[in-house]
Amino acid sequence: MSQETETTTTEAAQPKKTAKKEKPPALEDKPFGEFMNQDYLPALKAAFTAAKIDDFQATLEGNILSGEWGEGQRQFKLYFLDGTLQGRKAFVETTNGIPPSTIEPFLCDERKITLPLLVFGVMQRLNAQKWLGGN
Repeated sequence: MSQETETTTTEAAQPKKTAKKEKPPALEDKPFGEFMNQDYLPALKAAFTAAKIDDFQATLEGNILSGEWGEGQRQFKLYFLDGTLQGRKAFVETTNGIPPSTIEPFLCDERKITLPLLVFGVMQRLNAQKWLGGN
């Protein structure tokens, strides 16, 4: 058998490798401001609508997301202290414009922060205060 025949036979016996499909970049890999405005704020507003809260308003100023509803009687702020999704975050809530008395860490034990996790985290915090309805 010639060397060329051996090479062809060996190549035919090996399974062909398929090229890996590249994953599209995650939403969370977008620049912070772009992600917050294009993805997070609409998703958070949709979660409030699903909770039957129609007057929810949210704004992003720098690294601080502020939300309010109930004719401005209920407010919260979500601080992105490092200006990134994966960095340190803090959360405060208050009623009637009274300055908050406690600043709490927010999603500090999570390895990877995702859009659904960020929405869930806010809704869970507010629901724990009994602010989102019949519980």
